[in-house]
Amino acid sequence: MTSNTTMRILLLLGVLLLMPSRAVSHCDGMDGPVVKTAQQALASGNVNLALIWVKKDNEAEVRRAFDEAIAVRKLSPRAQALADRYFFETLVRLHRAGEGAPYTGLKPAGRDLGPAIPAADKALDNGSLEPVLKLLTEATQEGARKHFREVQEKKNFNTSDLDAGRDYVKAYVEFIHYVEGLWEAARNPAEGHYAEEHAVVHKD
Repeated sequence: MTSNTTMRILLLLGVLLLMPSRAVSHCDGMDGPVVKTAQQALASGNVNLALIWVKKDNEAEVRRAFDEAIAVRKLSPRAQALADRYFFETLVRLHRAGEGAPYTGLKPAGRDLGPAIPAADKALDNGSLEPVLKLLTEATQEGARKHFREVQEKKNFNTSDLDAGRDYVKAYVEFIHYVEGLWEAARNPAEGHYAEEHAVVHKD
């Protein structure tokens, strides 16, 4: 392994440790996009609305669950509720499997998902990205300024004070990794549930 490769691995690990993430999933909520689409599919009788959320290999299982739900939900209001829940769980489970994430059950509606996810959904509904860009810009600027300020405050340490010097190095490394992490996140595509599955604690 070359020194450059080793350094890139260490930098990547540093970015993962520094970047905040939330162990909150969007797609497994009762008010999430997967369940909302499942409700539309059942109401309209069009399973294709639901199939777009799963890989091709899982289509057969979704179709089977859909047909069973359609048949059972006609029996009574109680049967409809149970059948719908069964279909929701099947669709969400297979969607998450296709994204490489475990299924831990349907989550209640109204959870705190933070500001980013609701803003992104609202942008898609309204056709305007500007509020999302404003949110992201403010958050990244706040984080960068915080790290920069900490480095500036610690850079003029007494060279005889090793603890102060190490505090400066720590602040410096965190600032550099924060900036690099933002850059990498901005230029690379997001995939699946990576952040959720590799949830880490913010270190700053």
